Amino acid sequence: MAASDVAVGIIFLAQTVVGALGNSFLFLHYLGLYLTGCRIRHTDLILQHLIVANLLALLCKGVPQTVAAFGVKGFLSDVGCKLLFYLQRVGRGVSIGSTCLLSVFQAIKISPENSSCSELKVKAPKYFGLSIYLNWILYLLVNIMIILQMTRKRSTYNITNMKDFEYCSGVHPDTTLQSLYAALVTFPDVLCVGLMLWASSSMVLILHRHQQRMQHVHKASSPRSSPESRATKTILLLVSTFVSFYTLSCIFQICVIIIYNPHWLLVKMAAMVAGSFPAVSPFLLMSRNSTASRLSLSWIRIRKNLMSEGTSKL
Repeated sequence: MAASDVAVGIIFLAQTVVGALGNSFLFLHYLGLYLTGCRIRHTDLILQHLIVANLLALLCKGVPQTVAAFGVKGFLSDVGCKLLFYLQRVGRGVSIGSTCLLSVFQAIKISPENSSCSELKVKAPKYFGLSIYLNWILYLLVNIMIILQMTRKRSTYNITNMKDFEYCSGVHPDTTLQSLYAALVTFPDVLCVGLMLWASSSMVLILHRHQQRMQHVHKASSPRSSPESRATKTILLLVSTFVSFYTLSCIFQICVIIIYNPHWLLVKMAAMVAGSFPAVSPFLLMSRNSTASRLSLSWIRIRKNLMSEGTSKL
């Protein structure tokens, strides 16, 4: 076994274990909220679907890649190859779609009452659940073609008719069909990235305007940044991480699909980049949720103090 294979296997193993633990922790957190009867917000529902999608993308890609990197060959059947590649693509797609829905919903939610989104602010909750399930249905249908292409690795196949994915093989489709499939797979991702950039830019602009209006509340000499500034930095961090990883993932994915016989390093890099955002996102979400929890607790504490002061005056 080459040293490069061991290094790649360790990277995939670390990425899969860390990402799976982070997503599992968040899943158990929301499961605990549900079992204790806490009210589930719309954003929490999106995050639950995002976590499930992240786990699908990580486990279906990371586990076989790790096993193959450590020298185990031919461990998947035809059904196993088709199922793993299909679920990984669906998980990846639902992950990007859920993140897009989260950003758009938040942008609509914090928009001013007199803005162009005022009507959407009232109507959005009615179509919220439907949007989540349509997201799953879209990527379940878009990725059906991968089931027809993938097969287990057989040494009897002519190498010129197959794409080598190390632990599975892919049948070369017709050139026209191949280009059509690449466009079909890429279009929803590009649309989601565009919507997320628009939603996140709107949120940053709204928070910036709010911060300007509230400048007289915050002391200029205070070393601690305002809540609006911290929220803006969190949004920018989420957006930059999302766009960076998924732009790279789209580029690598297109290269793997279009190139007749992609180099093994290109295939490995595409797999690593595809698993990066699902592995990192739970920790970004936990950091954001912890900030939100502290702000919520502070607000509850302030309300209790005001109520107690009002009661004492009476």
